[in-house]
Amino acid sequence: MIEIASRIISSTYTLPLDKLEKAIHLSNWRTALHFGGVAWTLLILWLLVRWGLGEGVGGWAASLTQSAWLRGFLVVPVWLALFSLIGLPIEAASHAVSLHYGLSIQQWTGWFRDWSLSSLLLILFGTLALACLYALIRHSPRRWWLWFWLITIPVEVLGIYALPVFIDPLFNHFSPLEKSDPALVEQLERVAAKGGIDIPPSRMFLMDASAKSTGVNAYVTGFGSSKRIVVWDTTLKLASTDEILFIYGHEQGHYVLRHIVKGLIFSAVLIFVFYWIAYRLLRWMVTRYGDTWRIRSVDDWASVGLVLLLMTLLSFLAEPIGNAFSRRIEHQADVYGQEVIHGLVADPQQIATQDFQHLGEIWLENPSPNKFVEWWTYSHPSTSERKRFAAGYDPWVIGNEPRYFRKEFACRRIKRRHSDDQRKEESMRCSISRAVSSFLQESIKGLCRGRHSLDSLLRSE
Repeated sequence: MIEIASRIISSTYTLPLDKLEKAIHLSNWRTALHFGGVAWTLLILWLLVRWGLGEGVGGWAASLTQSAWLRGFLVVPVWLALFSLIGLPIEAASHAVSLHYGLSIQQWTGWFRDWSLSSLLLILFGTLALACLYALIRHSPRRWWLWFWLITIPVEVLGIYALPVFIDPLFNHFSPLEKSDPALVEQLERVAAKGGIDIPPSRMFLMDASAKSTGVNAYVTGFGSSKRIVVWDTTLKLASTDEILFIYGHEQGHYVLRHIVKGLIFSAVLIFVFYWIAYRLLRWMVTRYGDTWRIRSVDDWASVGLVLLLMTLLSFLAEPIGNAFSRRIEHQADVYGQEVIHGLVADPQQIATQDFQHLGEIWLENPSPNKFVEWWTYSHPSTSERKRFAAGYDPWVIGNEPRYFRKEFACRRIKRRHSDDQRKEESMRCSISRAVSSFLQESIKGLCRGRHSLDSLLRSE
């Protein structure tokens, strides 16, 4: 009974009362900022579209150039700058909440620098994307959404490839993990070898997260030759070596199970559907309200605000679909992480549950999140669910089977440990068998010789 009670306690994610109160309040803040932020953005964009701002910006651009193509490079940056400014109050409030609850230590000057840099990147790449979109709308009014989808997929792959190489270093400092903690790299290489893969130390990086955050994290990013595993420096300071091995095993699971490729395929399908929906909605709204909003046609630069409005709305509606997929692959990575450290740590179940408890306390995760909020916004299973599963998952006992490894692999060390004794026993059995066989053969020969002598004697008599 004591052992059963201990297992129930260890499988339940709980927080001390003071942290529990903070976690609940933080969860409420995050929910309000997320849903409220989307509502705020949609409201402001809708008002700007309804007030005919698109025509005013388009008229200003037309006064500077007669080229429709060049006008786009004046109109789109204005709208994207407005889009960033609309989101600024919500993002600032989110940072203030993180500071209040001790999850962030980044000063406002550094935060504003990051926000400004993000906005500039949005304006730069967003302008190129929308310029391409409107060119396709003019070239193919009925199939532009399909052509844009065909362009989006390789661009998305290129973006995933370039993100860790060119974009991430603009916001954080990265260094080879091997330089900071070579002993840990050796341990991580054992996990990689257990998974039957070769992740060279050159693809393991340490991120200087402690300059901005108090949280713990690790992640896999990149594509092809840029694929890498990144560990926050706070993880080295706040987690034990065994916990880091589990965290790394989780990230290696994304690597081995090809979650980035699967994510690209899933994203391609989802984008295809939502591009078609956007095409239908955009045509209907311009036909129905174009005169009121002073938008002459879909390819009119005055419709940029409407395009941003639809993108925001459809992205919001796609969240539960994308997050359901994300939770699935994150669960798979949890399972892989717990299996891959079997035989490398004393008790994988204990380490996994201990890690989830530790992560929940650091990030102030709500032990009992609202089910609707969890379904709509959570990209990972809740901490309570992850810890509960980890505590009950032991595929190495009789009657169970691991998902990603064979049991024989786990037994190899035992087999190797007993192989010498087994060979000795087998050799001894063989020696005894040969001795017995030789004795029997000699005995039979002796009997035959004795019988032959007796027969000769009888015949002589």
